[in-house]
Amino acid sequence: MTARPRILVSLPAPLHDDLRAQLAAHFDIVDMPSGSRPADVLPAGVCAEIQGQLITPHNRVDEDLMQSLPRLRVSSNCSVGYDNVDLAAANRHKVLICNTPNVLNGAVADVVVGLMLCLARNLVAGDAFVRSGAWTRGPFPLTRDIRGKTFGLLGMGRIGRVVARSVQAFDMKVIYHNRRRDEETESLGLASYVDRDTLFREADVLCVLVPLNDETRHSIGAREFGMMKPTAYLINTARGAVLDEAALIDALRSGAIAGAGLDVMETEPLPAESPLCSLPNVVLQAHVGSATHETRRAMGEMAVRNLIDALDGVRPAAMVNPELWD
Repeated sequence: MTARPRILVSLPAPLHDDLRAQLAAHFDIVDMPSGSRPADVLPAGVCAEIQGQLITPHNRVDEDLMQSLPRLRVSSNCSVGYDNVDLAAANRHKVLICNTPNVLNGAVADVVVGLMLCLARNLVAGDAFVRSGAWTRGPFPLTRDIRGKTFGLLGMGRIGRVVARSVQAFDMKVIYHNRRRDEETESLGLASYVDRDTLFREADVLCVLVPLNDETRHSIGAREFGMMKPTAYLINTARGAVLDEAALIDALRSGAIAGAGLDVMETEPLPAESPLCSLPNVVLQAHVGSATHETRRAMGEMAVRNLIDALDGVRPAAMVNPELWD
């Protein structure tokens, strides 16, 4: 056994030097390629010593993982979402799951607004129109206003509140549906509650912000797209599998909805042969909701602090299953 706790770091990009130094001051660090399984790439003796890990949603935290890391006590997710975690298995093995809420709210909200503007004003096609020289042969087709329209939020949490506040700058009426009503949001005048079907029927722009779980997987499909206005736009910055992607493609091809702005897809990275890539009424982004220098730095700081605190016996700032700590 090593004298100090040994931790696993598995990230798609290098951790900032000063944050890595904070970890190194407390722990012995074992690096592993992002998305790898410890049992596949690390000696059994090393796996047996791991007490904590710093990861992203690229890494699964499930029964097999916890069987291969028998001393694991803390898994610090550098993400607000934790659909990569089998929470029931984590609770059985008494593995504390930490995440990074709040620090990415503004960055994700900015992408939502950006996708809305790109869809309604057709900005991506407008850029190509000018670059191609087509402007010299005639004007660009008319687009649509968003001011005074209705913005719908499926899911009202921390990010949803920031989105609601942001789109009010465009004089939009904001409605939402959530599993539980958010009376604070309503009292602040940020959004009005409606039932789920009304949300899909009335929204001119509908943004999906629900977490991915067994209940929400493919929960938005042909039925929901059929209720939407043919002039409406769908935006998804949550998880790709919340949508029935085949049904979305059918709705976009048939004109059941006007367009979609997607920062997340069922398959990531999205292959170029995906039908989504050839549809003119789709704006695609590479899961960049939190991908700014400032936000990724803040997420790294929080994830590192969560891991250090938890293994040092200090209550972490953000826990998915705090009942284990309590």
